[in-house]
Amino acid sequence: MNLTELNPKQLLQLQASATNELKRRDIVRTHNNPLGDYTEWLVATALNLSLANNSKAGYDAIDSNGVKIQIKGRRITSQNKSTPLSAIRNLQEQDFDELIAVIFDDAFNVIEAVAIPHAVVAEHASYRQHVNAHVLIIKEALLMNPRVKCLKKIISN
Repeated sequence: MNLTELNPKQLLQLQASATNELKRRDIVRTHNNPLGDYTEWLVATALNLSLANNSKAGYDAIDSNGVKIQIKGRRITSQNKSTPLSAIRNLQEQDFDELIAVIFDDAFNVIEAVAIPHAVVAEHASYRQHVNAHVLIIKEALLMNPRVKCLKKIISN
């Protein structure tokens, strides 16, 4: 299929069809955030986690020991190499025990996957008033923290 031959409406229809198929396969759970849903599915599958209900605020999955896990994904491209994760709401409430972040390249290959304890997230995240949430940027200082665990070999696609 040559995408350059498709008009904008046809491209959007193709995207919708792909999202519908991912939903049928239980890989994405919503139509709003395919990257987030895919990341949750990928992490839960790799680590044998139970995904929480979509309406559960504060965490996305639970492990066999009851550890609550927030899962965040970020796709970087040649046009945008920044690595801030999506907003972390109510960080002070400690709704999760651990945050797993997965960074993808523009072809959705995993280039980084880490487990970050809540305390480390709290140390490295910055509060942003305009989004009323904390933002965590995945950068070298965070990745070098001895409490951060690399999961790249476990979480791969």
